[in-house]
Amino acid sequence: MQRRHLLQTLGASALGVHIASAMAAPGAQDVRFLLVFLRGGYDCASLLVPTASSYYYETRPNIAIARPGQDGGALPLMPDWGLHPALAESMLPLYQQRQLAFVPFAGTDDLSRSHFDTQDSMELGQPVGGRRDYRSGFLNRLVAELNPRTGNTPATAALQPMAFTSTLPLVLRGAVDVPNTLLSAAAGRSGVDARQAQLIESMYRGTPLATPVAEGFATREEVARTMQGEMEAASRNALSTKGFEGTARRMARLMQTRYQIGFVDVGGWDTHVGQGAATGALANRFEELGRGLAGFADEMGPAWKSTVVLVVSEFGRTFRENGNRGTDHGHGTVFWVLGGGVGGGRIVGEQQALTATTLFQNRDYPVLNDYRAVLGGLFARLYGLNAAAVARVFPGTKGADLRLV
Repeated sequence: MQRRHLLQTLGASALGVHIASAMAAPGAQDVRFLLVFLRGGYDCASLLVPTASSYYYETRPNIAIARPGQDGGALPLMPDWGLHPALAESMLPLYQQRQLAFVPFAGTDDLSRSHFDTQDSMELGQPVGGRRDYRSGFLNRLVAELNPRTGNTPATAALQPMAFTSTLPLVLRGAVDVPNTLLSAAAGRSGVDARQAQLIESMYRGTPLATPVAEGFATREEVARTMQGEMEAASRNALSTKGFEGTARRMARLMQTRYQIGFVDVGGWDTHVGQGAATGALANRFEELGRGLAGFADEMGPAWKSTVVLVVSEFGRTFRENGNRGTDHGHGTVFWVLGGGVGGGRIVGEQQALTATTLFQNRDYPVLNDYRAVLGGLFARLYGLNAAAVARVFPGTKGADLRLV
């Protein structure tokens, strides 16, 4: 796979550039946009599998997703790419119906590899390295751009936004007053089964292995507490994937009738340890997330044709697996773009072969598709924003037209 642009010259859909003006023309009220933020930095190389890369399989002896046709293998999408098998019943049908596209090598130039700094950077949508204004997130600026103003009065929400979160996220803070509500307080927890640990310890009591077994369980519990704390912190109180389908369907019912722009975050993607491959911890999260997104699409009914869902994460993870059969904080990631009017069934944006010499800093996916340019181009098509309006939403950025809608 040589580096290239995959910008097929497909005609604009019904959500094309004439759907709205920058002042919320009537068509804008029919568009629904949902941003899904996967907090914790999910492993995109397990989601969109680079099946043509032999280096992928060399560097992931335990957690690589096998090539299509093999046991637990990826679902074939294109000659170079496959999809995690956990998404066979949820996302694969949408891809085949051309309602799902992927943008690999996507992300931000933020190189901190910090969950918090990079999440903040993405939600603010401001130039990396400049002064940050924490009172102005890019979705709030979009809503302000689409709604009329009267003099210096903040925009009133003729086009209604909603954060489906416990607190208002940075991305929706700004001049427009935005409500937030948590539709599910479920927060799946996992941990060591204390009863089973005690049973095993009792089996070895009085034997030479008693002390090593007890110390082993104590160490395991301490590591689990440490990792759980880090994952919860990285997730910033976001929803768990457990029960996400119910939450997603409730979001859809609200967005059908009342809200045109929505935001939800889903946590639990910081997989440093025991990530798994075709099955395991990450596969379970993919399956739950996919089921939730498919449920959202189903619940939207006819409105799905004018709905776009964008799934992002603050960064990807290391291309190589670590010593704990997991992955560490990386750089580039893969965005998902779903919707009834999306030009899907494609892997879009600038790409390159994944080899030992093309990784960023010899460890990560590079960022070839800046997220501000990708979103700017998407908003231009969805809402008819001109270059000046895109630059107000994402200062210093020109939209990249990937013909996603």
